[in-house]
Amino acid sequence: MKFILAKKIGMTQLFDGEGNAHPVTLVSAGPVVVTQIKEPARDGYKAVQIGFGVRHKKNISKPEQGHLKDRGNFRYLKEFRLSDSESYAVGDTIDASVFAEGDSVEVSAVSKGKGFQGVVARHGFHGGPRSHGQKHSEREPGSIGGGLRTRVPKGMRMAGRVGGNTVTVKNLRVLKVEPETRLMMIEGAVPGRRGALVTIRGH
Repeated sequence: MKFILAKKIGMTQLFDGEGNAHPVTLVSAGPVVVTQIKEPARDGYKAVQIGFGVRHKKNISKPEQGHLKDRGNFRYLKEFRLSDSESYAVGDTIDASVFAEGDSVEVSAVSKGKGFQGVVARHGFHGGPRSHGQKHSEREPGSIGGGLRTRVPKGMRMAGRVGGNTVTVKNLRVLKVEPETRLMMIEGAVPGRRGALVTIRGH
């Protein structure tokens, strides 16, 4: 399995040889460094831990500094469970060149937070009628059930916080890779704000 961590830059468009425009998300991918190999005998499972990004050493705890040693002051540490983790070694560097144009990937990131929203924005409710005497109930949820019910049933769609969840989009296509500039162009939209951490997996 191919994998890398990236930073979302934004969206643009890419023209193919026939002049067709493709919407693409531009990400700055890698390089990432292998910081640990998880083994079944010691950890109970196989995985590869990688580090990405940079932060000041004073903001890294002493135990984490000991774990990273001199491999770098990484902002993010992330694990990928692999069946062939033995093919990696601590200190290996992975860059955008592991992906090629035409690869199918799945991308995960934390979606934009929208704050507290009502039922119209959160669930797509139609709201109340726009006439016949209604006054202040255009965007209200309406009744949640009458009778002898004395509680709110589980799963009732109501107002609440929207966004800020980990979202995975599958079957996106890599349209262009520039290893020398660490740039990847992925067709379509990728979750998250500009500057968000993006996890990219391929097969």
